[in-house]
Amino acid sequence: MSVYIIAEAGVNHNGKIATAKLLVDAAKEAGADCIKFQTFISKNIVTKNAKKAEYQKQLTDSDENQLDMLSKLELSFDEFIELHSYCKQKNIEFLSTAFDFESIDFLNSLDMNRWKIPSGDITNLSYLIKIAKLHKPIILSTGMSTMDEIRIAIKVVKDNGNNDITILHCTSEYPAPYEDVNLNAMLTIKKEFGVPVGYSDHTKGIEVPVAAVAMGAEIIEKHFTLDRNMEGPDHKASLEPDELKAMISAIRNVEVALGTGEKNPSESEKKNIVVARKSIIAKTNIKKGDIFTEENITVKRPGNGISPMKWFEVLGKKAVRNFEEDELIEL
Repeated sequence: MSVYIIAEAGVNHNGKIATAKLLVDAAKEAGADCIKFQTFISKNIVTKNAKKAEYQKQLTDSDENQLDMLSKLELSFDEFIELHSYCKQKNIEFLSTAFDFESIDFLNSLDMNRWKIPSGDITNLSYLIKIAKLHKPIILSTGMSTMDEIRIAIKVVKDNGNNDITILHCTSEYPAPYEDVNLNAMLTIKKEFGVPVGYSDHTKGIEVPVAAVAMGAEIIEKHFTLDRNMEGPDHKASLEPDELKAMISAIRNVEVALGTGEKNPSESEKKNIVVARKSIIAKTNIKKGDIFTEENITVKRPGNGISPMKWFEVLGKKAVRNFEEDELIEL
């Protein structure tokens, strides 16, 4: 099964449907399986006095609060209907994270194939229950979470009749410092909970998600934007389209390279066995009837003769014919 790659557009459309469609085009061109947005009604998810994160303050109007910022980034339900249709037209899966109950009900009307639970809602009990009861595959991000919080969230989902859950390891900082990624935690989650795992990446560059695939990630989620210089909270921690394409290409190459796990000569290398390996050959001219000794035989390329692993079987035998120097020994 191929790694499922989510191109996370998030709110990088800056509240403009035209930009959102361009993001769809870019995700499709890059080879992503899915493009993901964020659906919310700002006043339903944040108070009037909620402050912005430090990274948000640096990248947006410093005088506005979180509600003001998010209000600028909303797309209407009608625009999401248009966007959903556009994704179908472009043959790329549409996915959006719902941040409030009204948005859950709306997105459910679009019959999405799966649901994404963001890191910020892993401790939101009623939200977890509502998503679980939709009985669709769930992808759960775990940024900022402890193992106990993940354990409880999984239990809530399963207790409400949904066992189809994939856990994404995640570091909720934008961009995430490499030293805080702790990619091995993804393997800890897999071992502890026995669920499929993936990785939601907020680092700069593409190497960490590629490494996650090599370690067994089944889903990769990565923010992308049309231009990192655009104003908005998430652009700086996002890939540009050519970088997204490079990441996906690298992931697909790693997938192929992981192979079956069985160790045998590959088809491409079989032809090199004769070239690279060695055979037992005549070190000097040898006459018929001579005894093979360490003085008259040695080991050299090519490898199409008697294997050096049979060295002690050859020593002490009589030559069946004359051999010239460098000629392959025969018994």
